[in-house]
This record gives sequence, structure tokens and C-alpha cells, in this order.
Amino acid sequence: MKRWFPSILAIGVAACSAEMVPVEPASDAAMAPAMSDEARIADMVSRMSLERKIAQLIQPQINSFTAEDMQRYRFGSYLNGGNGGPYGDEFAPGPAWLKLADEMWEASTRPLPDDEPVIPVMWGTDAVHGHTNVIGATIFPHNIGLGATGDAELVHRIGAATATEIEVTGIDWNFSPTVAVARDDRWGRTYESYSEDPAIVATMGAALVEGLQGKKDDEDYLGRGRVIATAKHFFGDGGTDQGVDQGDVNGDLAELAKIHITPYPAVIEAGVETIMASFNSINGRKMHGNKELLTDVLRDELGFDGLVVGDWNGHGQVAGCTVTDCAQSLLAGLDIYMVPDDWKGLMDRLIAQVGDGTIPMERVDEAVTRVLRVKMRAGLLDDDALKPSARPNAGEYDKLGFAPHRAVAREAVAKSQVILKNTGVLPIEEGASILVAGTAADSIAQAAGGWTLTWQGGLELGNDMFPGATSIWSGIEQAAAASGGDATLSVDGSYDNKPDVAIVVFGEEPYAEFAGDRKNAILANTEGLELLRKFDAEGIPAIAIFLSGRPIWMNREINVSDAFIASWLPGSEGAGVADILYGARDATGRLSFSWPANCGGAPVNGPDGALFNVGYGNSQGTPTSLGTLSEDCGLLDATPVADWFVNGRLADGISASAGGRALPNLRGEAVGIVARGLDRNRQEDAREIIFAPDARITLASDTMGSGAYRIEYALDAQPAAPVLMMVGNTEFDIMRQLQLSAGKGWREMIITDDCAPGLGDSIMIRSVAPMSIKISSIARQEMPEGTECSF
Repeated sequence: MKRWFPSILAIGVAACSAEMVPVEPASDAAMAPAMSDEARIADMVSRMSLERKIAQLIQPQINSFTAEDMQRYRFGSYLNGGNGGPYGDEFAPGPAWLKLADEMWEASTRPLPDDEPVIPVMWGTDAVHGHTNVIGATIFPHNIGLGATGDAELVHRIGAATATEIEVTGIDWNFSPTVAVARDDRWGRTYESYSEDPAIVATMGAALVEGLQGKKDDEDYLGRGRVIATAKHFFGDGGTDQGVDQGDVNGDLAELAKIHITPYPAVIEAGVETIMASFNSINGRKMHGNKELLTDVLRDELGFDGLVVGDWNGHGQVAGCTVTDCAQSLLAGLDIYMVPDDWKGLMDRLIAQVGDGTIPMERVDEAVTRVLRVKMRAGLLDDDALKPSARPNAGEYDKLGFAPHRAVAREAVAKSQVILKNTGVLPIEEGASILVAGTAADSIAQAAGGWTLTWQGGLELGNDMFPGATSIWSGIEQAAAASGGDATLSVDGSYDNKPDVAIVVFGEEPYAEFAGDRKNAILANTEGLELLRKFDAEGIPAIAIFLSGRPIWMNREINVSDAFIASWLPGSEGAGVADILYGARDATGRLSFSWPANCGGAPVNGPDGALFNVGYGNSQGTPTSLGTLSEDCGLLDATPVADWFVNGRLADGISASAGGRALPNLRGEAVGIVARGLDRNRQEDAREIIFAPDARITLASDTMGSGAYRIEYALDAQPAAPVLMMVGNTEFDIMRQLQLSAGKGWREMIITDDCAPGLGDSIMIRSVAPMSIKISSIARQEMPEGTECSF
């Protein structure tokens, strides 16, 4: 039962803002003889119509339905997507979020006929490093930085602060923590993982769960300043082949479990109420349809009794399913379908499948029971449950970016900084004149990374979008002045008076999920390297502040810096970085991921291939002696590129054909193939190739280049049947790889002799079923020995 009053000994910063609220007189129903929670739930389920039951299992997004839809269908829950905001405004202010919460609550609680129980809706959000969908909220470091702090108590306080800010806007449920164990840093969600070490992930994940929800037996569990937590994604999300988001995890199940299931007993023991199913497959079977794992392991072996929610249309990836037709997921153990836009079609189909016996009513009742159990524990089914705006913290907008919360975030930033190198320039001497360079220095958006105001985050988000926040530059400027020195911001590193020390802030630009997948461990942007080389040549001691969502090969940058700090994605409180630079706090951050010695990107989980191991890091007073690191990287060697198709034209000597008929410049119609112009970056610089069943297209060359094939491509929809590629004399099926690439925008396919021995001078693609693929370039280039085929 949710308690709308504070604990006597409230934990963390939530206690700072706790205020007593009046306790309303008990209703007649509340004074009646008590019925057990499970009996109450069973009674409600027994009085629900099939349509209302199915609605409890449907979770649409706020931009695809109205309050009128909510009143009519009575969804059990809803969410805001990473780019979704109230009333179509993803940058809506706090009051708009609370207003929408009230509207949906009121629509879901209007009386129903025929004694049907009224069941309030709950709202879920991705507050993965603070309530960062909302302007003005505190932005904490991403999990990769929190893992480097090694401080579970700090993570607990971050959970409590985040829960309070979520409550300000009337939201009930947080899709966090991510307890992925990232084992391949090419994965675009590596920064959502606390560590490659499952024990660290388990400890930190459990701490965040208790910070968000409270401790199971405490008075304030799911009470004031607390929200429902979600452990995600069960299971294996961090173990996909080549780090491909939503990809395949293969291997012995027991060995996989030792790594990827290890965090779940800890978060279940901590009381996590919901678990989100993962997009990935395990040994070829999608988790959203895997009964042996979602039910037999998660329920029967691990003892989880909360609800299992799907990820964004994840059920549609199950074999034999579509977004609007997937009984398999419910039968496997999914309790809530996250179906952002196609909710009506899925609802109708599920109702029909119960009617025809495909789905037993017992399974529907079980899923509904689990949803109601979580709602009851959260107090949403109490007789005196309050609408969102009447709850504690609601509407107290000064608690978005609350000063005590920002103090916790600044502490987390400082504790997450990992000093990889220091020749003695740290801590910066008092009175020093500092030059700060790099486009990231004064960009809060770049310091915050993905899942910040928008799904992907982005450099287009100016600092004015982050009221109350402090950029890394601003924090350094303040610290320099406090030390009796001065600081100047010069993005390009130019200066009139030679500084005592230069600080270069650089790194990855924001991304989220599959948009962050990479093929190697190279930072393509060389701005930071060029600035560091400039200062080295000018005899100016330089400190590198590297912003990233993963460890990346940095040997060149480390060699030309006097100090190098892995800053991760620190968020809104950039002054925490200055606290380490100037010694206001001891540098206690230690790596929770292995740091690669090589640029290729192959997984590094332990000493083999690591430049620095998990646990490495230095204090300001400990000079390091690294010597000169190897800068060899075959991927950076300037090998010639032979373009086959570029800027909408086939190169001389390259032919394209289908069924023996030529397709000049890769366009036209011939024997089951339609190739037509497509605008990617300019007019008709790409092609859309449409295959009829069993159609094939061939590209061939007499002498144009050698080495790997590099193809830029995109698919809007998954192929439904085998897609065979023949390279030279080697034929292989690429259907699975294309399925994983579908819907992810433009990607690069690299075909080496790893999967096509001998390569040859021609490519043939044959699709067994109808298919459409977009292609913007085809080229050949020599790649380092051992380069894997990738898609």
C-alpha cells in the first residue's frame, strides 16, 4: 500500500524535501473488514470484461491516443517515448506533463457500468540518468560513469533524487535501471551499463532500485518520493555478436547466464516491481517470445512476482509475429505489450485470439493479476488514491533541478572521473592561467549524451535548453577564479598570451541505442587529437578531458597529453570535473570497463587486449609512467578506395544486371528487379532496389579494385525469407543480418574473406521473397587481416 507520508528516517536527498501532508479520514470501504491484497485483486479480475482485461496489457505512447481513447478503452499503462512529450511538444515544461497525467488519470477512473472495477492507469518514462525528458531536471552521469564511482550508496541517493523529480510531473513508473552487462563496447548502449563485470552491475542496479522504490520493508516503500522501478533488459542485451543492438546472443546457456543473468537475483531481492524483456535473441530465439527464459527461468527459478513489460514493439520481432498480431509473447510470459502506435490493431487481435482459444483466459487473468499487483503495491488501487497533481511533490517545480539533487550529481561527476595519465600537471596549481579548448567544452548537450531531452540527445540542443546546469567550461572558469587564476575559452585553441596549462575537452557526439553501434574502437573526429598535438608542439602542458559512452582506443591522444581523464558522460553538473582538476576532491574514480590497447574493436573483457584493466585509475598526487604507447592501427592506414557505385553513378568498368539484362547506372527494370533513383544527400545519389520473389541482381567488375566490399545500405522492413549473397564463388544467407539492420537507418555492410573466402570480382544478391533495399554506395578497400564481416 502506498503511504503518502515521509519515513522518519527518509533516505538520501528525497528526505531533504519531505513535508507532512494531511491524512484523509478513512472511507467506509476502508473501514470494512480487510480483504487480503491477493483476494482484492482476484475479485477485481473476476468482475472485468475481456476487453478491459486486454486493455490492462496494452501500453501505447502519449502521442498516439487521447484522453477520450483512455476513457473508452482503459489502457493499463502508457508511456512517453524518447521523442514524445505532452500534447506533441517534446520540450513541454513541467506543468504540461502534470496536466496530462491528471487528464489520463481522470479518464481512466470514470465510473464503469455493470459493477466493473475502475482501475487507474499508470505512466512510464525513461528517466535513465535523471528525469531528463523534462527541461530543468537534474542530469546525472550515465551508468558507465556511475560504475566508475564504485559507490552504491551514491547511486541509491541518485535513485531517490530521480524519483522525487519524476513525482513532480505526476509520473508513476521509471524504465530504469539498465542492468545490462556490456561485453562488446561497439554496442551503442554501452554507456547504459555500469560495467563489464556482472558483480558491479548487480550491486549498482540493486542500489538504484532501492533508491527509486525504497527498501521493501521500509515505511516509505513506494511512498512519497518513490516510483516504480524497472530492471532491463532480460536478458543478454549486452552480449550480442559484434555489439549489434537488438542482435543475437549465442553460446552455452549456463555460461551466458553467469554473465547476463547475474544482476537479476540482486534486483529481485531489492524488490524491483517490473522487468523489461530484451530485444535480442538467445541462440536464435527472440526474448519477447522465449517462454523457457521469461517464465521458466525468470518466474520459476528466480522467483520474480512482478510484471514483465515489453520493449518498443519488441513483440513484433518474434518469429511469426507482427506488431498487431503476437499471441506468442503473451503465452511466453510477457504481461504488457509496449505497442506505441498500433495499439488498436493489437487489442482487437488479442481479444479475437482469446475468443478462438489461441490464448487461454487463464493466461490473460494471470497477466492482469500481475499488473494489478504492481498497481496495488504502488498504492494506485487504494480507496483514497490521489490523482497525480494531489500527490506529494507534484507541482513543486522548484524540485526539478533541486539544489540538493544537483549537489549529488556534482559529487557523482567528480567520483566518476578516471585519471588514466598524469605526468604531474594535476592538480592544477593555484593562480594558473588556463586555456580551455574544444567544441565540447561549453556544450552541456555533449556532456549529457543520449536520452537527454530527446531520444538521441544532440549538439543542436543549446545550453539555454538546460536552465540551472553548468558546462565543463563554466565549472573550470569558476574554479580558476577561486584559485586566484584565470581561464579563457578558445574553441580552436588560439591565444594571444601563452597559457600555463591547456585543457582540451573532446569526445563522442550524443547517440542512443543502435545509432551508436560502431564497427571499431576509433574516434573518427580528430579535433581533440589535433588540439593536443598543437599544444604539445607549442610546449604547453595539456590535459585531455575525454567525453565518451564507452572506452575507445586513445593511444595517440594519451601520448600527446600530460594528463588524460576519462570523463564519460557527466551530465549537467560540469563543475564536478573542475573539482578533480583543481583537487577540491580526491580522484577516486576507477575503471569499471577494460580500456582497449588496440583500435580494432574486438571485445576486451579482462587483461587480454587491455591497456588498462577494470579497477585502474589514479589520484591527482600519483604521477603515472606509461611510456610511449603504440599508435599502430591498420584501420587508419590510407589504403586506396575503388568506388563501384557513388553519387548515383556506376564507375567505368562496373556493370549491373538482372537476368542477363543490363541496368545502366544501376537503374531500370529487368527480370523481377526494379532499380530507381533515391535522394539521400542530393538528387538521386542513391538507389532503391525492389526484388520480386526469387529475383536477383549482379554487379561485376573487370579490374576495379581489390579487398573488402563496403556497401552503404538501409532497409525499412525485415526480409521475410532467405536473402542469398554470392561474392565470387561463395554463397551465404544474409537474411538474419538484414533483419537486425531493418529500421535502423543507413548502415555499412563490410564483406571480407572472413565470410567470403577469395572475395572475387562480383556480387550477386537474390531474395527468395519480395524485398526492398536502399543502396547509396559500393566500394572496395583493403582491410586489416582478420577484419570481420559486419552489417
